[in-house]
Amino acid sequence: MKTLVLATTNKNKLREFKEILQDFDIDIKSLSDFGPIPEIIEDGATFDDNAYKKAHQTARFLGIPAIADDSGLEVEALEGAPGVYSARYASENATDEENCDKLLKNMAEVKNRKAKFVCVISIAVPSGPALTYKGECPGLITKERCGANGFGYDPVFFYEEFGKTFAEASSEQKNNVSHRGKALKEIKDEANKISVWLDQKLYEEKPEKPDHNEFMQNDWSE
Repeated sequence: MKTLVLATTNKNKLREFKEILQDFDIDIKSLSDFGPIPEIIEDGATFDDNAYKKAHQTARFLGIPAIADDSGLEVEALEGAPGVYSARYASENATDEENCDKLLKNMAEVKNRKAKFVCVISIAVPSGPALTYKGECPGLITKERCGANGFGYDPVFFYEEFGKTFAEASSEQKNNVSHRGKALKEIKDEANKISVWLDQKLYEEKPEKPDHNEFMQNDWSE
């Protein structure tokens, strides 16, 4: 069984990944299963940039393949904000509640409530090559928090097909339609191809064995 390191210590995110990829013949670990690695600064301009940076640097630090996602909420009336700043919308170390409160405040007088969750997932090997997958989920921003499940902006994200917020839905319901669920489904559908790709890339990274004929003439007696 192959091992992939999920580049996060977020238990909720780890749970979602494991639930959706439970039939994938792979052992998913998080950074909590390893010793500390240097902090990876998410300073990319796009979700793609941040996902790849986290996956590649984690793989390089630990020496094994890594998977990372960068996801967030894009609100149409706010020109795509909070976007890549979703986790730190209210402040650098903001809680989920603080981020939701700021969003609701900024949307208080806005009629256009359209928004979408976006997720980009990158699977990288230590030498740099990576595979990228993307998922999106459209919805509406509510006027108040509703529900106690989920995390992040789930309490203010209304999914019309369910008739309720993500925080009011079960994890199974959410995983079937969420941005992360869609990106992970693509990965699940290509499990065999990904497995072959990982084997190939990891094999290419191994140094060539020395030609022992080079040592035939050496005198090792001295």
